[in-house]
Amino acid sequence: MDGVEQGRPIAVEAASLGARPLRYFDFVMAAFVVILLLSNVLGAGKVAVIDLPLVGLWPFGAGILFFPLGYVLGDILTEVYGYARARRCIWAGTVALLFMAFMSWVVVKLPPAESWGGQAAYEQVFGQVPRIVFASICAFWAGEFANSYVLARMKVWTQGKYLWTRTIGSTVVGQGVDSLLFYPLAFWGATGWTHSLVLKVLVTQWVLKVSWEVLLTPVTYVVVGFLKRREGVDIYDEQTNFTPFRARL
Repeated sequence: MDGVEQGRPIAVEAASLGARPLRYFDFVMAAFVVILLLSNVLGAGKVAVIDLPLVGLWPFGAGILFFPLGYVLGDILTEVYGYARARRCIWAGTVALLFMAFMSWVVVKLPPAESWGGQAAYEQVFGQVPRIVFASICAFWAGEFANSYVLARMKVWTQGKYLWTRTIGSTVVGQGVDSLLFYPLAFWGATGWTHSLVLKVLVTQWVLKVSWEVLLTPVTYVVVGFLKRREGVDIYDEQTNFTPFRARL
């Protein structure tokens, strides 16, 4: 993996790059964290409904429209920039989620002015139950690391070929871990949530999120190709330490 055709990115081992600055990494990292925060704030507060043929009205969490984009960007981060840099982004997203949850809790708890009548609506949108916040953060952390690990390992196994197998395969695992953690942690034993309902929603959300990844595969190819050409490198994690608890690149 030490040479490629002229005009194409050079295949390199991740460890050899060290902390070398890469042109678009900061922008992709910022997009990853922004989509993560917005999908949790805006999407989690609304249950939408769609009229499906032969099924009828089907409710779904609005966050599913945009939250899977975080996994697409996670795939792009690992594929283009390697596991170590993706690891930094996952930790940045986790810390951002924790701070957002703390900030939301503080603002919701502040006593409202008597003249302001929006406290109830504000609490409904931003005052998420601590159990759900905890489940969301745990599921994101574990799911993203599983996604990044699988993609990085598959890239080495496939020698950089068949990108679609890596993006879809890693999403199947990552979203599976995410859903398996989030729904039981958030809703198991909760009022109105039977065990069968938790399982039904878990499977439905997992299938929908993976379907999003499949639909966005052509976009992923375009973005990955552009970034690799602009950065000039194609990173392989052959000697990478895959522990989540490591700060060094």
